[in-house]
Amino acid sequence: MSTVDEGLEAQIRNIEQQYGKSLNVWIAIVRESGLTKHTDMVAMLKSQYGMSHGSAHRVALKAREADAVSIAKAAGASGRDPAALLYSGKKAGLKALYDVLMTAITTFGDDIELAPKKGYMSMRRKKQFAMIQPTTATRIDLGLILKDVPATERLESATSFNALFTHRVRVNTINDVDAQVIAWLKQAYDLAG
Repeated sequence: MSTVDEGLEAQIRNIEQQYGKSLNVWIAIVRESGLTKHTDMVAMLKSQYGMSHGSAHRVALKAREADAVSIAKAAGASGRDPAALLYSGKKAGLKALYDVLMTAITTFGDDIELAPKKGYMSMRRKKQFAMIQPTTATRIDLGLILKDVPATERLESATSFNALFTHRVRVNTINDVDAQVIAWLKQAYDLAG
């Protein structure tokens, strides 16, 4: 076990001791809240349970990890891939758009790990670099991690979107997946390696 893993386990033990509940109970509390955004989870744990920011952040991350595992298990049990679960019902029409984005992303290299999350698909190399989220029945939001890249009208700041990402691109049609969007994706991929 690495020193980082040992440190994370110690942090979780400290949270359990300091706040009097096991990690599984904290994860259940987060799930029952119905919150899906990381920042909302952190804020709720801090305001309602008096957690420090670092403890609330760790619990929110573990809750999101648990949700991703649940999604993957549900997909495996149903024989469907996680993307099929994300693009079902009223969002089924966006699956072709997701497929175009994924086709572009997979040309960058064979070291990309897909990590299904509750409501979106995360892409990682050594660290997370992008996410694809069906936000409405007609739009996908592409989250990117592009540190020190200024926002533009199209490459928006992700401040109000998702705190784990620096930028957001709204993708409405296949034509929106143009050379500029692919270049931003490739830049985020390169920075994560």
